[in-house]
Amino acid sequence: MNIMIVGVGGQGTLLASRILGRVAIKEGYDVKVSEVHGMSQRGGSVVTYVKYGDKVYSPIIGKGEADIILAFEMLEAMRALPYLRKGGKMIANTQKMNPMPVITGAMEYPADIEKKIAEKANLQAVDALSAAEKAGSIKAVNVVLIGLLAKSTDIDKSVWLETIKETVPEKFIDLNLKAFELGYNL
Repeated sequence: MNIMIVGVGGQGTLLASRILGRVAIKEGYDVKVSEVHGMSQRGGSVVTYVKYGDKVYSPIIGKGEADIILAFEMLEAMRALPYLRKGGKMIANTQKMNPMPVITGAMEYPADIEKKIAEKANLQAVDALSAAEKAGSIKAVNVVLIGLLAKSTDIDKSVWLETIKETVPEKFIDLNLKAFELGYNL
């Protein structure tokens, strides 16, 4: 299984990849995780590859190889489209974050971005930001999306919940479990 996680620095893509990787290890898979940082400290693109299976030789996902792309932001979803395999699935947060060229006025955020992505991919677009707010923090968008991803796998829900408890700091466990449930039930 080749899963690409894309987002903007500060959205929690790295925590999401750690949760996913640990879940796959618990299921007995060989797992490779590779993190590609852009200008993550300044809101730039962050990409993480998570590959798992009987034997995984490389952590990198090439163009047309991702079974699932988990996108934390719509422009990042659009940028990642070439990596999605034919018949693959795109799970995307409908949130839009303006990159620096849009902020400075050098570019405009693409119009009808969700429609353009849906024309090229099997897109499941959700308002993960609202679900995260409902859970108690906008910073929980990542775990809302992990909940939605979990529903797309054949891995038992209890494994996901156990892994979240082991991965997030203790003071944020309840918040993240609530975010996961909200995502799982979207």
